[in-house]
Parts: sequence; structure tokens; C-alpha cells
Amino acid sequence: MDDVFGVYIHVPFCATRCGYCDFNTYTAGELGSAASPASWLEGLKRELDLGVRRIGARPAETVFVGGGTPSLLGADGLTDVLDAVRGSFGLAPGAEVTTESNPESTSPEFFAGIREAGYTRVSLGMQSAARHVLRVLDRVHTPGRPVAAAKEARAAGFEHVNLDIIYGTPGERVEDLQDSLDAVLSAGVDHVSAYSLIVEDGTAMARRVRRGELPMPDEDVLAQYYELIDAKLSAAGLSWYEVSNWAASEDARCRHNLGYWRGGDWWGAGPGAHSHVGGVRWWNVKHPAKYASLLAAGESPEDGREVLTEDDRYLERIMLELRLAEGLPLDALSGEGLRESSAAASDGLLDLRDGRAVLTDRGRLLADAVVRRLAA
Repeated sequence: MDDVFGVYIHVPFCATRCGYCDFNTYTAGELGSAASPASWLEGLKRELDLGVRRIGARPAETVFVGGGTPSLLGADGLTDVLDAVRGSFGLAPGAEVTTESNPESTSPEFFAGIREAGYTRVSLGMQSAARHVLRVLDRVHTPGRPVAAAKEARAAGFEHVNLDIIYGTPGERVEDLQDSLDAVLSAGVDHVSAYSLIVEDGTAMARRVRRGELPMPDEDVLAQYYELIDAKLSAAGLSWYEVSNWAASEDARCRHNLGYWRGGDWWGAGPGAHSHVGGVRWWNVKHPAKYASLLAAGESPEDGREVLTEDDRYLERIMLELRLAEGLPLDALSGEGLRESSAAASDGLLDLRDGRAVLTDRGRLLADAVVRRLAA
């Protein structure tokens, strides 16, 4: 388990709504006058102060500003966000501070501003280099902009820059994915995240799939795409350290996300944000207007909580740590889990070495199934 403490900040604003997205985000038209970045920031400051009263001023070793589209706040807005963390929990020396950004709402001046504010890492949404794939995803950026933005971030002094890609979009061909990977590698980033498209219920894309307008790729195609991604990134010196994440060095790995995967503690602030401290998980109300009004009234924005049972913690540890390249300690498994790990090793899905269970290349393709076996 990880004792690193992180702070997650949820920015609920987006310029447009992507058809595949089911995150807690809102466009200006959806919010109207009910909430604004200013009311959200005021609520955020109050929630962070509430956090300190609840668990003490525990300096954040990692901060992750996600969303939504944090870059819509601009460099000044993101400076205010980080100042709010500094003024509440505080920042540990050498803290990793990440913000997600949409390439279209960034510029050289933006990157210079957030670098000066104390951000150490930028994660840019690229998704694909193919125009027709971006159209299916309802992404508004032009294909070349993410690479240009990554180069601008590096020029502003960011050593650690991530590009996100999504594979398996309906209509994506293998040559489209090849082009996307070539573009990623041309950007000179030290971290890449690659996620298989998941069509979430309730999204515009799910409705299109249900109507038969969009065909979903089969599992064999997705496995082929994953193997292609891993081969190209590995050849370029980016090694997998989590099933969907590759980094050029240990320093390039996202420490904040490693905290999640290793069962660490974090305070999640913002509408719909989730927190986990000491085996207790809780989550906030989703709507920005309700979030801000509760905090303005001196009330907690918490919408629900659960105390994790031993069984919950056992399952989550397997589910999260097994996805890491370092694997899961065998002594974390029950007797039945140990027997299943031996069987999975015989099936070529796990390597059992140095007291740990580590996914093989084939095991990574079937990671969810391996987790179910070990947790049974």
C-alpha cells in the first residue's frame, strides 16, 4: 500500500460535449447562470479548508487537476487553483503537480504561465491523428494541434508531458492508429496513455451504436491494436508501467496515478470528485451550482460514503496492483488466490517471480479476466 497523499481537483467545465464522454462535465450553455468558474473556485477553496479541518494539513505530494477541461481556466485560473492547495493542505517539497489540458485551449503563453505557477507536468488529450476518427469522437481539435502543444509545453520548461490516445473508435483502421503513434512519437513526450474506447451507457455514442450507426470493433481487433501500441512505444524507449501507461523513465511515471493504483490516500475536491482516506471512500454532489451553494452555506458537499470492508480492500488491491509492471505481492493473496495464480501462470498469463505475480504480455490483454480469477 502507498502512503503518498495526493489532492485531486475536478474542473467541471468543457467548451463542447464529446459524444463518448460520461464524465461529470458541463458546457456554458448547460450551466447558464447557475454556476461559473468563479463560484466553483470559491467553493473549491472552502472545500480544501474543510479537508484540512477533517484530516489535518497533510502536505500534498501529488496534485492532479482534471476534468472537464482545466485549461479553459487559463494560466491565471490554474494558478489560483494551485495557490488554493498551497494555502490549505500545502505542497510537499518536490511535489508532482499535473494539469490536464485540451490542446485547443493552450498556447506558449499558457504553458509559460502554469510552469511559473509551479505545475511540473502536463497531460494533453490527443485521442487520434485521423480526422475521421476525431469526428466520430466529436473532438474539436485539429489533428496537428496536440503535437504542437506538446512541443510548446516542452519549450516552456516542462520535462514531463503526456499525450492520451484512444484506440478502437468505430471506423478506426490500423493505418490510422499507426499514424497516431507516429505523431505521438514525433512530439518528443516522455509519457503516453492509451485507452480502448469504452462506450458508456447514456452517452450520444451509445445511442448511435444502439441504432446501428456505428459498428464496434471486436476483441481480437482491440488486442491487435494494443499489441501494436506496445510494440511501437517500447521500440521508442517508452516502457509500460501500468497496463494503459508507458513512460520513458521512472521519473516520467505519473506519481499521482501510482498513488491510486497502490491504494494511497487522496482528497478529491470539486463537483462529483471522489476521495479515499484510511479505507473510507466518499464522493461529492455532482452539479456545480449545488456544490458551490452547500459550501457557501458552510455545509459539506459530500453526497455519499462507504467504509471499505476487508473483502472490498482485497479485491481492489488485486484489481489495481496487478495492472502494474511491478505486479502484486504473492503474500497479498488468499490461499485460493495463490492456487489461481499458479494456474494462471501455467496458462501463460502470469509470471511468478521474486515473490510477485506479474502479468505476461498475453496476461495484459486479459487483465480483467486474471483479476477475476485471483479474486474469486
